[in-house]
Order: sequence, then C-alpha cells, then structure tokens
Amino acid sequence: MEYIDLRSDTVTKPTPEMRKAMAEAEVGDDVYMDDPTVNKLQEKAADMLGKEASLFVPSGTMGNLLALLIHCQRGDEIILGNLSHIYINEAGGSAALGGIHAMPVKNQADGTLAIQDIITAIQTEDVHHTITRLICLENTQNVCGGIPLTAAYTREVGALARDRGLILHIDGARIFNAAAAQNVSVKELTEPADSVMFCLSKGLAAPVGSMLVGTNKFIARARHLRKMLGGGMRQVGVLAAAGLISMDTMTSRLRQDHARAKKLADGLNQITGLVLDAGTASTNMIYFNLSKDVKLTDQQIIDQMKTYGVLVDWADKRRFRLVTHFWVDDDGVKKTIKAFKKIFNS
Repeated sequence: MEYIDLRSDTVTKPTPEMRKAMAEAEVGDDVYMDDPTVNKLQEKAADMLGKEASLFVPSGTMGNLLALLIHCQRGDEIILGNLSHIYINEAGGSAALGGIHAMPVKNQADGTLAIQDIITAIQTEDVHHTITRLICLENTQNVCGGIPLTAAYTREVGALARDRGLILHIDGARIFNAAAAQNVSVKELTEPADSVMFCLSKGLAAPVGSMLVGTNKFIARARHLRKMLGGGMRQVGVLAAAGLISMDTMTSRLRQDHARAKKLADGLNQITGLVLDAGTASTNMIYFNLSKDVKLTDQQIIDQMKTYGVLVDWADKRRFRLVTHFWVDDDGVKKTIKAFKKIFNS
C-alpha cells in the first residue's frame, strides 16, 4: 500500500529532479573545500539569508550544536524556550559536549519568549552565577504548532541582545515556512541574528542536510568543529545537489503545503472528538487533542489510520501532530479526512 505519511515533513523523499541532479553532481573532496557543488550551495545559502558565509552540515542538530559551541565557553548560559527543539529534542548535546548551561524560559502560545522573561533570565554579574552569553529562538516554533515568529519580534529580541552584549542564534529548521506564511523574505527574519541554522530536509524535501550561516570567522570555526564532531564529509556534492534544488525551487512552493494544512484542519474541525489548537495550520502543522469522551487509545488511532493508508503519530498523551509536505497532495488530504471520519463517526 502507498501510504499518506503525515508523521512529519522529515519523511520527505527526494524528488525525481533531485535524484537526477544527485546522480550527475560534480564533486570533489569537501574537507579540502574543493567540492564545487557544495561550494555553490554554501554561497547560495549565505546570500539568501544575508550572511557572509555558510556551512553544509549533516543535520540541524549538529548545526545548532556547532553554533552553541562557537558562541559559548564551558559554564556559559543560554536562554531558550522551554519547548524549544534545542532544549528538549537534541539529546542534551550542549551540556554533554559543551558544558553549556540552559536557562529555559516559558514559550508563549504564539511561540515567542516574552521580552520581560528574557530580561529576567539574564544573569547579573555575580561570582555565584553563570554568565549569560546567548539567546536562542526557534522559527517556526514546532511544539507550539509550527507558528512563525515575526520579523518585528525577532528585531526586538536582536536589539535586546545587542543592548546587553549578548549573541542571538536562530534555530530556523523551518524558517522558509515562516517566510512563506508571512509573505516576507527570509532575510527579514534572520537579519538580527548572529547565526542561523536551517534544514534542507523537511519542507524543502532534500534527503539529508542542513545549513549553518553566519560571519566568515564564525563559519571558519564551525568547519573546524564540524570535523571534530565527525562531520567532515568528502564527495558530498551528491547531497548538496539536492540542496540546491531545495533552495532554487522548493522554497517557493511551501505555501501549497500550508494551504493543504489549512484544508486538512478545516476538515478535522468537523469531526467530533478532535479538539484542534487555536491558530493551528499557521504553516504546515496541525496539532489536536482527543476530547475526554474519546475511548480510543493513541495507538488504536494510529493502527486504524494505517489500515486506511494514512500514517500518523502522537505528539503527547492524547495529542497528535500532522504535518503536510511535498508528498501530500490534495487527494491525500481528502483521504486523511475521510479516514478520521470513519474512525470517529463509526
């Protein structure tokens, strides 16, 4: 059976155009910095985000970790959301490998960190305290529903960081979704940041890879630490070729995923037993909870949906997340709504 896979946009497979480009990619040894396809990708990423340089890395987790290791010394502190990917889904790498202390601040319903909460979290100069070094934002904010942060908000946080002598890093795994949802350039969303990571996989459909962008000095250090972490890759142009297509063509079609998420949310809203989050489907994610009168378990729902050819996954106890992407078309949305109706209206 060919499944409609809504578990995440990480399940995207490379497009036929990507596969062809990968097969025909011109390559070299990237550790020597002579892979022409990687070099082209890195130049494009830096240009699109308005930064001096960029580095191709195997994953977003590695990209974020590299940024934290560069910006912080052991014992320094970072301010980040209590629901952020770096804090809850990156295996504690910043602490384990960098000796970096996290100061989690409550994510608001719209994914932001309240400015006053950030200010309160900044440590005073006292020998008993850690040294606050870095603020991290996530755009879009995954666990808060894939909500995009605005350019105005990011500028406000950036101004605060500069005023307090701090650094701003953006985990922009899905920042092109944020730009598409708000009809702004990605440069507007990243301008205040000292460094940004974004994924070529997920909504941009590449099979693997993320980009880390920042100053020339920052990226030179990132290249060194990438090698230390085992991320020095050789003829990796075969992957970078897919990334070029991600940036050339996939960034401009993300609104289709958002429109399908909205259609899916509208359909699910009509089904008794599903309680959708307010403001869900702001980008390509739908979050919903099961109402109290639903007797089915999470696993029973997952198993029954699979029999109808739809793959879903739980996000928390009695809570689900559905994610649209390149391989979910209009028929897939209709099929998903129909499957949920069969389960909950039977």
